[in-house]
Amino acid sequence: MKIVLIVVGSLVLLIISVFVIGALLPKHHIATRSATFRAKPEQLFALISGPPTWRPDVKRYEVVPNPEGPEMWRETDSHGQTILYEVVERKAPVLLRTRIATPDLPYGGGWTLALHDDGRSTTLRITEDGDVYNPIFRFVSRLIIGHTRSIDTYLTNLANALGQQIEVRD
Repeated sequence: MKIVLIVVGSLVLLIISVFVIGALLPKHHIATRSATFRAKPEQLFALISGPPTWRPDVKRYEVVPNPEGPEMWRETDSHGQTILYEVVERKAPVLLRTRIATPDLPYGGGWTLALHDDGRSTTLRITEDGDVYNPIFRFVSRLIIGHTRSIDTYLTNLANALGQQIEVRD
C-alpha cells in the first residue's frame, strides 16, 4: 500500500510540475529554419502553395470555398486531426504567409515562407510565429518536441519530393 501511495504521489507531483513549468513558459514563440534547394523559386512555390500531395503526414486535403475572403484549405494529418488554414499574403514566387484559422486549438499562429533565388539554387526560409495556449502542451512543445520540429519535417519532406538531400539551418 505504501508503494502505491508513493507511485501515485510521484505521478501527481510530476503532473503538477509539468503544469507549473508550462505556465511559466511564454505563450508566444518565433522559430525560424531554412534550407537550400537545387530548384527554381517557381518550382518550389508551386509545391508549397499547391496541394500537399508530397507530404506523407497529410492524409487528406481539401480546398474550402471562400468567395468573400482569403484562400482557405483543410488538412487532416495521420492522427486524424483536421486543421483549417488561410493565406494571409501571397507574392509568387517569393513569399507565402499562412495562418491557422481553426478556432479553439491549444495552439495557433502562422508561417511565413520566404524564397530567395541566388541564380543557382533557392533558399526557403520558414518562420513560425506561434502561440501555445495550454500550459501542458506548451511544456511538451518547448522542452520535449521543440518549436522547430514541424518546420524540420516540412523541409525534409520537400527535399524528399524533389529527390534532394538538404541541410536544415537556423
